Amino acid sequence: MSPTDLTLPTLGYGAANVGNLFRPLTDDEAWAVLEAAWDSGIRYYDTAPHYGLGLSERRLGTFLQTKPRDEFVLSTKVGRLLRPNPDHQPGGLDTANDFHVPDDLQRVWDFSAAGIRASIAESQERLGIERIDLLYLHDPERHDLDLALAEAFPALEAVRDEGTVAAIGIGSMVSDAIARAVREADLDIIMVAGRYTLLEQPAAAEVLPACDERGTGIVAASVFNSGLLAQSEPRRDGRYEYGRLPDELWDRLVRIADVCRNHGVPLPAAAIQFPLRAASVRSVVVGGSRPAQLRQNTEYAALPIPDALWQELEAERLIPA
Repeated sequence: MSPTDLTLPTLGYGAANVGNLFRPLTDDEAWAVLEAAWDSGIRYYDTAPHYGLGLSERRLGTFLQTKPRDEFVLSTKVGRLLRPNPDHQPGGLDTANDFHVPDDLQRVWDFSAAGIRASIAESQERLGIERIDLLYLHDPERHDLDLALAEAFPALEAVRDEGTVAAIGIGSMVSDAIARAVREADLDIIMVAGRYTLLEQPAAAEVLPACDERGTGIVAASVFNSGLLAQSEPRRDGRYEYGRLPDELWDRLVRIADVCRNHGVPLPAAAIQFPLRAASVRSVVVGGSRPAQLRQNTEYAALPIPDALWQELEAERLIPA
């Protein structure tokens, strides 16, 4: 595989929040978040049809249309098509998927070549932007990873070969699925969500070695582990993915926070910068639903961190050596 020419900024914005993830935002509030990201220097933006049933793509596209196209990198995802929901009732919301938007549409898996191309065209229309730099196949293991490898990834490779996009990959929270996709498909850049963070690094076992071997770049997402690492003083009642934080991880989190405190480093700054210590990690994508969060995260990304902090975390076996 020849490396892609696509260069990713080291900090990106994941636009799920402007798709009304967890709480509704007005158009003006969403615009203010995106404006804060841009004004803070963020030039990589990631979205998906899944985020707010297309709302994230529409809002992000409306904003980015006001910016010079050559000044930012844009990624979205394929694999789920948005189609009318026959079970929609007036007032119904997509809160089962954590998005506060009307559920008048439903997500329909489609890994066929025609489905992949339809997804791209529909994303281009929602975004109002023709050139998408990077496409990820979104959570294929939740549907059928074998089918993805047989149909979806070859379809993405064809789209890349035609020059429609510069790079292709997979976006997932499941390390085994990511590692298999890297080994068996011709991918440029992958998005690892929550599996290579300061708190836990299951992707270090197979994903990172596979990427090193294949020359595949990594974008680290969900680096705050559902918000657990988003503040310097962790909370025991914090949410961990879809449930309660396990005791073992809580104990680990407390120890990591203590080390950061001893070195005078805010825990979120260490969380943002940790993945970038791996050679194959090109970018870290952070979310945020308030302008202040974007400004703060940008400052954290640039904060000098002493080598002694990483050395102590390694010595305590809290991060890989």
